[in-house]
Amino acid sequence: MAGRGTVKAQSGFNANNDAETLYKAMKGLGTNEATILQLLTARSNAQRQQIKAAFKTLHGKDLVSELKSELGGKLETLIVAMMATPVMFDVTSLRNAIKGAGTNEKVLIEILASRTQNEIREIIKTYKQEYDHNLESDVSGEVGGHFKEMLVILLQANRQQGVQEGTIQSDAQALFNAGEKKFGTDEDQFITILGNRSAEHLRRVFDAYMKLSGYQIEESIQRETSGGLRDVLLAVVKCARSVPAYFAECLYNSMKGAGTDDATLIRIMVSRSEIDLLDIRAEFRKSFATSLHNMIKNDSSGDYRKTLLLLCGGDDA
Repeated sequence: MAGRGTVKAQSGFNANNDAETLYKAMKGLGTNEATILQLLTARSNAQRQQIKAAFKTLHGKDLVSELKSELGGKLETLIVAMMATPVMFDVTSLRNAIKGAGTNEKVLIEILASRTQNEIREIIKTYKQEYDHNLESDVSGEVGGHFKEMLVILLQANRQQGVQEGTIQSDAQALFNAGEKKFGTDEDQFITILGNRSAEHLRRVFDAYMKLSGYQIEESIQRETSGGLRDVLLAVVKCARSVPAYFAECLYNSMKGAGTDDATLIRIMVSRSEIDLLDIRAEFRKSFATSLHNMIKNDSSGDYRKTLLLLCGGDDA
């Protein structure tokens, strides 16, 4: 759904003027964070790339390196994330998830379950160019079992298109036979069906499954599977039902309770700001007793908060 983001390209845009404004904001004693964050949140990602190029042409310096040396903490992480192209942001997020201390399964699941087929193909290509590594091999080396199998299927980016009317009932029956109906679980059936059918088809299968079993598919997955496999299957089901609702829930979970999962908050706010953040805001308001704007406001502070709220783009109180 095009144009459901909160960040839009600015008309009357001049990359050289913006590069100068940023240069002045960072020159001399102290940094004018307000200027930096207001300017960058008011530009689309494509425009930020042009500003980066103009900055290097005019000053012989890398804008991202300059921003890193002037900013600090969570604000720096957020602004640097905004300066990456969408595909590079996903690629570096996945690389860090794989290569960090321990594997960050949450990041692998969030990105691979929610991106479109074309986005996944682009990620695989860019990952290879950037690191001279095969993403599938790197993922396979870090995780195992049925969880690995499901991630490998998602990396094939090969879902069927449209709804296969003839197999809705048999898919629902196969899922029922693989889980609730038998002792133990046939995980392979869950992996094959949830990994390969289109979102539209799966929504019809979930309805048929509910009629057949009396359970929502999510309830059965919770009961029948565990660990990484359970988490990725639930993410795939939620994304098949509604990608914005899935991200609204991820954002809520990143802020609820004590402490904030800032990495997730930043990743979703930046990566969805030009895609579907308006829809995410609407889903958030529908599902939780507060607005996304309000929750961010209460959960963050300073220039970091200001930047997140500018990306959020409005309150749905």
